[in-house]
Amino acid sequence: MSDFDEKTRVTAVVQLPSQPTNKGNDCLVVIYTKDPALLGKRFVLERSTVRMGRGGDNTVVLDGDSVSRRHCLFERRGDAWWAVDTGSTNGTYVNDDLIEERDQKRQRMLENGDRIKVGGFIFKYLSGQDVESQYHEEIYRMTIVDGLVQIFNKRYLYEALEKEIIRARRHTRDLCVLMFDIDHFKRVNDQYGHLAGDYVLKEVARVVQGRIRRDEVFARYGGEEFALVLPETALDNARALAEIIRAKVAEARFVFQGETIPITISIGVALLTDTDRSATDIIARADEKLYEAKRGGRNRVC
Repeated sequence: MSDFDEKTRVTAVVQLPSQPTNKGNDCLVVIYTKDPALLGKRFVLERSTVRMGRGGDNTVVLDGDSVSRRHCLFERRGDAWWAVDTGSTNGTYVNDDLIEERDQKRQRMLENGDRIKVGGFIFKYLSGQDVESQYHEEIYRMTIVDGLVQIFNKRYLYEALEKEIIRARRHTRDLCVLMFDIDHFKRVNDQYGHLAGDYVLKEVARVVQGRIRRDEVFARYGGEEFALVLPETALDNARALAEIIRAKVAEARFVFQGETIPITISIGVALLTDTDRSATDIIARADEKLYEAKRGGRNRVC
């Protein structure tokens, strides 16, 4: 995506001496951003009003094409914090729901754990007596979970797959890996915008999650590519599951800001063999099959 190269300037949130310190530990934590240096950054909500946007007069300044000059604000009312959209072009989201006019003049009361999306940035709201421990738990979670789609990340995938390979060989059981990506994803970003692309990634992950078992590991491999680890699964069964997933995505409706976006995926399937020395080997073979599916016309399983 082109906005991977965006630079973000952040102005620290400081406390005004005249303001009360009620619930002064409440904070926003950056759980998704294109700038790795910002990931995990904490903004303590010490002022009664914290403004966020692209303009230099905001408390938190976020440089990005999808962030409005005055995008939103966070306002303390009694013991609660409210997110208020201040007429942004692309909207402010709480837990993937757009704050709209019907939401009491574009505002939403926040609850502990809510995720707020501002352009290409996602923040998590932490509140309560144990904010510090919640923050450290969130930092750990970010090492294994993708902040955008809320499934495991590439790092966790490799760690889990290495363990499954050892177990499969110890007990002489099958193990398969599915690799898939979204067909023509660049076209989605170019035609509908990067926020629509983010929506599609999250929705595809949601569709697939509804079909997998608890012992299967589902992860975002990178960009628009995903992986699924299937313990104790023969190749024919893995292929059958891949066909079900492919069909479910093709049948799903992806509607972003009133626009219907046609989405399909291509899938590669690989079975663990004696020649696979590590997780890298079986993933590489599944990836080869994925690109064979794409060369064969996309929206298919190889």
